[in-house]
Amino acid sequence: MNYIGSKLSLLKFIDESISKVVDTDCHTFCDLFAGTGAVGRHFKEKGYSIIANDMQYYSFVLNKQYIANHRPLAFSKLTTILPSLKKVKISERSQAVCEYLTNITGKKGFIYKNYSSEGTAKKTFVRNYFSSDNAQKCDAIRQQIETWRNKKLITENEYYFLLASLIESVDKSANTASVYGAFLKKLKQSALRPLILRPANLLINEQEHQVFQEDANMLIKHIRPDILYLDPPYNTRQYATNYHLLETIAKYDNPKIYGKTGLRDYTDQKSSYCSRSTVKKAFADLIKNAKTKYIFLSYNNEGLLSLADIKEIFEQKGTYGYFTQTYNRFKADRNRDYKASNTTEYIHYCICK
Repeated sequence: MNYIGSKLSLLKFIDESISKVVDTDCHTFCDLFAGTGAVGRHFKEKGYSIIANDMQYYSFVLNKQYIANHRPLAFSKLTTILPSLKKVKISERSQAVCEYLTNITGKKGFIYKNYSSEGTAKKTFVRNYFSSDNAQKCDAIRQQIETWRNKKLITENEYYFLLASLIESVDKSANTASVYGAFLKKLKQSALRPLILRPANLLINEQEHQVFQEDANMLIKHIRPDILYLDPPYNTRQYATNYHLLETIAKYDNPKIYGKTGLRDYTDQKSSYCSRSTVKKAFADLIKNAKTKYIFLSYNNEGLLSLADIKEIFEQKGTYGYFTQTYNRFKADRNRDYKASNTTEYIHYCICK
């Protein structure tokens, strides 16, 4: 998925930077502001035991799938109502279950009624986030996943796999420029294509991993990773507003929504790292309470924290340094006039005392 601040294109730079600093006696890697889990996945593939965390529930779901899931999914209990699964190899059952869900009949549920133009036609705000058919398909799949979970026909690991698959598949069918802070007036070509539930990739390994949905500054007091990687929000844009619809699909809790875009209440998900008045204090508190050998911070030159702020805070914790790389900026809004087409990414590091 297109994701603000995604480090997918910077993984090589991040990996090389970390490798230049850490010793070989590091086994636990913590991705404290995990987002879609791109960095955690990379270091999971390298053999680390991962601790992933994010305060957004849709991120928690994605990381439960990509980080915590590390064994094949058999869907054994589901064979009682889908007997054809018994004839499918365990390695291919995830694909088979996704194909089954893709073909179920759509339902006029919460997403259709509130985020498709047909479902909102007679309401104060007409919203055009999804085609009518895709919104109904999303509702049907989401409801079926929850029903299977409630009836204990799928395990927790299988539940998060299916939910992550839906979040990523729905995102490909969304009628947006990129984020969910706005929708397009007319359905674009990709939004017109029928929603297909594509299985999320599963990375098999022998390590155990942990995934949390907590405030980073609270969680840091209770974990002891060898490597702490930080990728906090760096500007005033709250992730809760930019991805509110994915949060609602993930939770499917029929929330009270408001305004032209159908926002849900996100009071408890506002980040201190998105405010100039609170970010330095929050970051200083985080670093002070970190119990780790190495800290790495991804932050670009347009962030709310200054280079001087970061240097000051890190030097109180240990030996400080940084690496830099220039890259093309993420443009969530193609019509917006950005100050520069490139930004400089910093990997700040601290070898803790």
